[in-house]
Amino acid sequence: MRILIAEDDLVSRKFLLKFLSQYGECDVTVDGLEALDAYLLALREGEPYDLICLDIMMPKVDGVKVLKTIRDYEKQKAVPDEKKAKVIMITALAETEYVKNSFEIGCEAYAAKPVDTVKLTEVLRKLGFSPIANQ
Repeated sequence: MRILIAEDDLVSRKFLLKFLSQYGECDVTVDGLEALDAYLLALREGEPYDLICLDIMMPKVDGVKVLKTIRDYEKQKAVPDEKKAKVIMITALAETEYVKNSFEIGCEAYAAKPVDTVKLTEVLRKLGFSPIANQ
């Protein structure tokens, strides 16, 4: 499984990388533009991401805009639902409007910072992902 982590906060980024590495190969970006570049590069290489974790508040392009761009691209390319990347939005914000917008655009889940590993594990299980050792 391929995972993209887009997170500008160093502590959160390191935590997510360590935690999600048990699920697959992780790439890390620090802003929305890098996230979009990584997403498109993965598609060009024929190795799309299965899971994308997007921080909502990132420099250059925020996570909601990244999500919208990804979903628009998938729609334009007629990507079947089962092939679309699963997206988890990550936020420190109590702003329910951002979360609501993210679900309307097409994210599968969201996680509040600090991320609770028990809850994240449950979300990943519901999305059909399991640690590598169990696959």
